[in-house]
Amino acid sequence: MNRQQEFVLRTIEERDVRFVRLWFTDVLGMLKSVAIAPAELESAFSEGIGFDGSAIEGFARIYEADMLAKPDPSTFQVLPWRGERPGTARMFCDITLPDGSPSRSDARHVLRRALDHASDLGFSFYTHPEIEFFLLRRGELGGQPEPIDQAGYFDHVPNGTGHDFRRAAITMLESVGISVEFSHHEGAPGQNEIDLRFADALSTADNIMTFRTVVKEVALEQGIYATFMPKVFAQHPGSGMHTHMSLFEGDRNAFYEAGAPYQLSRTGRQFIAGLLRHGREITAVTNQWVNSYKRLWGGGEAPAHLTWGHNNSSAMVRVPMYKPNKDQSSRVELRTIDPACNPYLAFSVVLAAGLKGIEEGYELPLETEDDVWSLTERERRAAGIEALPASLAEAISAMEDSELVAQTLGEHVFEFFLRNKRAEWEAYRHQVTQYELDRLLPQL
Repeated sequence: MNRQQEFVLRTIEERDVRFVRLWFTDVLGMLKSVAIAPAELESAFSEGIGFDGSAIEGFARIYEADMLAKPDPSTFQVLPWRGERPGTARMFCDITLPDGSPSRSDARHVLRRALDHASDLGFSFYTHPEIEFFLLRRGELGGQPEPIDQAGYFDHVPNGTGHDFRRAAITMLESVGISVEFSHHEGAPGQNEIDLRFADALSTADNIMTFRTVVKEVALEQGIYATFMPKVFAQHPGSGMHTHMSLFEGDRNAFYEAGAPYQLSRTGRQFIAGLLRHGREITAVTNQWVNSYKRLWGGGEAPAHLTWGHNNSSAMVRVPMYKPNKDQSSRVELRTIDPACNPYLAFSVVLAAGLKGIEEGYELPLETEDDVWSLTERERRAAGIEALPASLAEAISAMEDSELVAQTLGEHVFEFFLRNKRAEWEAYRHQVTQYELDRLLPQL
């Protein structure tokens, strides 16, 4: 037994933890959990906990159902749920087959594999997400959503529910070891944003899964509902997860070069070029729901085109302002990802696209300085500006032919993901919407 495992067992005894929740995600990014007694944890570390993989979305077919969940002791945290006593703790798991080999369906392993490829090239991958979400009043399921307030961007609402919510959520996040950098009210009624600090991509993905759980738990405690649905209100902006990212070579920021335009190195420029060239192929993973495209094509500052810029918030990739004497802060910001994605798979394909740009020496196209939404379609075509997929169906079509995405996800995850998304699109397009009933029924 290693030191981390010993630390976990000792902490469980000292903190009177009676339930240990083992967490992992299915291919779609939904959190799964099984609780075990502390007495079972030592064997869980050495042998894993068996479960039926065929019952989990995308994990296995019936005849290959047996799988093991092996807890990662480095992710151990005591959970502060509702002041429970005795305590409850959680650990994320790696999913293996009975022979100990990694499961082809484990999204965490997909990201580990992508990070190993980056390591082979001498890089470590760090990310920092800005996570937006809506707080809604509790109503009947299927009813019209109602925001908890009518506040706007950076508004301070005295005694406001959102203000109290963010304070409670951040307190709980920090109690489970997740550092928060900023928090504020976003542009739409009921919309909030909490930004997590930079961390390695695997830790960030784990933190996002914990973040979504904490936010929903705090909302339930306060009698409201939190949603990470990308586009809740047609007339207001949607929720994104703008993600800042950088590559490091040891302690050196590989994206920094003194004196270069925006202090951005050739490596950083090639990484952006990779994101742009493969942007259409990876969109089905970074924006995986039919609703995601209502946000991307909703106008305003949503990124719907394959562009990059410096102070251009309509661009898909933005290079934030360089802070003097802080070369470690040089980074790029990808603005397409939404908060309802599977963060393990999203970070995997984003990293793969950026590394491809570095490996193949892609040239970065010209910067787009104009608000892309202010241009006409003819002006966009003249400027060579290509659009992102406008629907899940279009994104699926782009992903189907992508060798890069297939290699990154692995055959099993790639094929299941496509099957699931095709089924989602078919179910969606067969719906008769309220728009059709309101507009056409009185006329036809």
